[in-house]
Amino acid sequence: MAPIPGSGLAKGLAVTLRTMTKKSVTAQYPDAQPDLPPRTRGVIGLFEENCTVCMLCARECPDWCIYIDSHKETVPAATPGGRERSRNVLDRFAIDFSLCMYCGICIEVCPFDALFWSPEFEYAETDIRDLTHERDKLREWMWTVPAPPALDPGAEEPKELAAARKTADKLAAQQVPPVTESHADEQARAAEQPTRPQGDSKQQTDQPKSDQPKPDQPKPGQEGSA
Repeated sequence: MAPIPGSGLAKGLAVTLRTMTKKSVTAQYPDAQPDLPPRTRGVIGLFEENCTVCMLCARECPDWCIYIDSHKETVPAATPGGRERSRNVLDRFAIDFSLCMYCGICIEVCPFDALFWSPEFEYAETDIRDLTHERDKLREWMWTVPAPPALDPGAEEPKELAAARKTADKLAAQQVPPVTESHADEQARAAEQPTRPQGDSKQQTDQPKSDQPKPDQPKPGQEGSA
């Protein structure tokens, strides 16, 4: 069946009439800030204390927009006679957001939780070269990262919290002053001494009562029977 001439125009005008009667939902930005979801992929924040310069994020980035520089430092031995070890020190961590496609692969592959999504989005620049943000700017965005959602009531405690609680308990035990030997001896001696009833003197507790017969003497009334 051939379409009726002008049916497409009528459908388009019907859509226009329906939308004309609805309330506008346009947000007058920047006068009105948008209400974004808490997990919006706005920008990437860096928590550099957790970064170990493993280079996983830079190697896995499909756009090669992460730039990392570092150097090695020698850490002295923790105990006498121990071996020295070396560690990587972060010198530069930059992300070129003119190349970033916000895929989130760098955040997913980071094994030490050093990268996070921030809902911040107001970082436009007039020059494209200024979209390469260094670690100082990435650290500022870290404070806009929302808190993670609460765990399920039946979920296990994260291993990071368990390790932190164990370390805190160990430090608290080290800060408690040790009990001296003399004080410990006094406590042990006091625990060994028997408690005496109130109102009885030492002589009353040590001497037997006079009305109780001795075990060698017969009781009154048993001499004749013997």
